Amino acid sequence: MKILSLCGLLGYGYDEKSLNNAMMQDIDYIGVDAGSTDPGPCYLGKGVSFTNRDAVKRDVELVLPRALERKIPFIVGTSGGSGADVHVQWLREIVEEIAAERGLSFKMAIINTEVTAEYVKEKLRAGKVTPLGPGLELTEENIDKCSHIVSQIGVDPFLKVLEEDVDVILAGRACDTAIYSAPALKHGMDEGLAVHMAKIMECGSLCAEPMAAADCMVATIETDSFTLEPPGLNRICTIGRVAAHTMYEQGNPYYIYEPDGMADLRESQYEQVTDRAVRVTNSKFVHAEKPTIKLEGAMLVGYRTLTIASINDPMTIKKVDDIFEIVKAFVARNTEGKVAPEDYTITLRKFGTPLPGVEVPDLPTYNMGIIIDVVAKTQDIANTIVALCRSRFLHTDYPGRKSSAGNLAFPYSPSDIKFGPVYTFGVYHLVEVDDLCETARISYVKVGNDA
Repeated sequence: MKILSLCGLLGYGYDEKSLNNAMMQDIDYIGVDAGSTDPGPCYLGKGVSFTNRDAVKRDVELVLPRALERKIPFIVGTSGGSGADVHVQWLREIVEEIAAERGLSFKMAIINTEVTAEYVKEKLRAGKVTPLGPGLELTEENIDKCSHIVSQIGVDPFLKVLEEDVDVILAGRACDTAIYSAPALKHGMDEGLAVHMAKIMECGSLCAEPMAAADCMVATIETDSFTLEPPGLNRICTIGRVAAHTMYEQGNPYYIYEPDGMADLRESQYEQVTDRAVRVTNSKFVHAEKPTIKLEGAMLVGYRTLTIASINDPMTIKKVDDIFEIVKAFVARNTEGKVAPEDYTITLRKFGTPLPGVEVPDLPTYNMGIIIDVVAKTQDIANTIVALCRSRFLHTDYPGRKSSAGNLAFPYSPSDIKFGPVYTFGVYHLVEVDDLCETARISYVKVGNDA
């Protein structure tokens, strides 16, 4: 069977010629990932997509009519960027808008994967929660602070839906691999090969040369192997690129962890079968004794204002850390009795700094970029602190300073940029589950004239 990965992420775009070439083959399923935690917790917290609506609509409306015409199921994972219910609804509206404009009719499955705070608390009380990093101990207080908590489902909910006669699947937060491995497993393919294949093709043609997440990839899976070949004729798959992408986002290059187990790649073999295609064999799958699902929850921690500036004076660059300490002390004195010290944090981010042990060149053309980043209890406090930092940093004196002009140059006016709410991951944990479908809420809808 053949599976088409549309691109690395819905809204990133793909070459229509690649799609045309792919559709000349006997494609059985089309899939695309639509989200990620790469942009951080803000979009989950706010309930908005980090992808552009027009770009997402373009990617869907090119492929959807062709998929329906050929009766090829179209599967989308982590809808709307973060996969909460509001994100799934956002993508659903785009799909239904396209259907109305194009006169399309089809059956669509919705897999919502957002969970309640009470669900997470019950798991916590039962001792079934494991943090995914140091300093991430979970508390009921943090659970309650999260505006959205999503569960990253594996293949099981997809397999359940694929038993029905559906044309489109829109899923909430999901493992990228599940989008592609579930169809293969439905048709009886080897689980180790299916997961390995899915891991490589999830980012579209990022496993090809030249690399690009913004293009298609076709995988052909058989009982004893899978083969990857890009439909874009300007790209080729090589053993080096395919093997390299196997290690993508993995702590161990030989293991791919999934909710229901682990793909073991220690005996995997890669073969260049044509100048454009690579075949992979011998990947295995080991089932977990205790299945787990990752939870992601975003909670508000404050409000951000920042200013961006550059420094062109070598002496000021050498003293930048000393100046920052002077600025922080000045702010503390000037806000004493008005703003509590625990109500804000100031961070200096430096760009263009030399490597450790490398002398700063004494050249007037040398330039350093800085960001004065303030996160505070309220937006007003953040605005005030940045304004004080910016003005003090601009004019701070220091030993050896010759110039009486400003220390900073500002590329933007206004110089202070108000970012608004700031979120962090209050929940970023694994939970043990009795049923790998227990966090999935599945519904079916008729779209179009037949609805």
